Amino acid sequence: MSTWLESKKIVPTIRSQTGAAQKLLAFASLIILMIIFSAASSNFFQFDNLVAIMLSTAVIGVLALGSTFVIITSGIDLAVGTVMTFSSVMAGVIITTWHMPMPLGIIGGILTGAVCGLISGLLVAKMKIPPFIATLAMMMVTKGLSLVISGTKPIYFNDTPVFSQISMGSVISKVIPGLEIPNAILVFFGAAIIASILLSKTIIGRYNFALGSNEESTRLSGVNVDYWKIVIYSLTGLFSGLAGIMMASRLNSAQPALGSGYELEAIAAVVIGGTSLSGGKGSILGTVIGALIMSVLTNGLRILSVKQEWQTVIVGIVVVLAVYADMMRRRKK
Repeated sequence: MSTWLESKKIVPTIRSQTGAAQKLLAFASLIILMIIFSAASSNFFQFDNLVAIMLSTAVIGVLALGSTFVIITSGIDLAVGTVMTFSSVMAGVIITTWHMPMPLGIIGGILTGAVCGLISGLLVAKMKIPPFIATLAMMMVTKGLSLVISGTKPIYFNDTPVFSQISMGSVISKVIPGLEIPNAILVFFGAAIIASILLSKTIIGRYNFALGSNEESTRLSGVNVDYWKIVIYSLTGLFSGLAGIMMASRLNSAQPALGSGYELEAIAAVVIGGTSLSGGKGSILGTVIGALIMSVLTNGLRILSVKQEWQTVIVGIVVVLAVYADMMRRRKK
């Protein structure tokens, strides 16, 4: 397979498509937004506010990292938000109801996300259900299971105060006193580095791009397409599980009604970051920038006292412009 990919120069071509132009465009947009909001309000470029922006980016950012893999295959995962919630509920059950050690609860929560992704992958790859329908069903199932298992009530981690330190503690402040940067931000960037390595340096990334560029050619070259689809959806679910642990730690509770709508924000971050909904093109760096753009935009509008409903409208317009820009790039090619 790798010989075929190299001989057809698909991998280099695909990598070039992820090119620097779209990343620079997204990065320039981020800088321009920060300049505008800094000029509009002196409160924006304050250290505490910048940390708040990064903290609000962390959970959505991790969800977006996972979504990037699926979208590059030209698929979609609408369940990442509710899988995140379900993972946090399962971690809560393991730790507070079953009284298992906290590390087992964390692992259980993350694996719950991976198993949900695995099932979505099986539905898409083996049962040939369109990704939109398969993951929509998974979204409904995990949303319902979260409410059933929790009894529709939040699960609090009051007996394990260390749990909140996963997101809200600060390892950096112990090294550099006074530099209170929450751990959730470190987890986000750590996850981004791992995701970037997976996408650019491993066989998973190579097949990820190949599936999104031309699935049938990839299949004819001897690649087990179904297997790699399942792997990619499982990986997306694993990132959702990690986001669930981060969210539960930040809130010090598992909120079973939380999660709906997060999938749209994650997808928006991926698209704004330059990943094509048509597949075959995208990058983790772009997704990180896209997630930051979403947070900066929301934070800046809030500081300027723009009403919540208008914030949603503006973010929606930005997503439409990002998709339109991607379509225009493709037409030029």
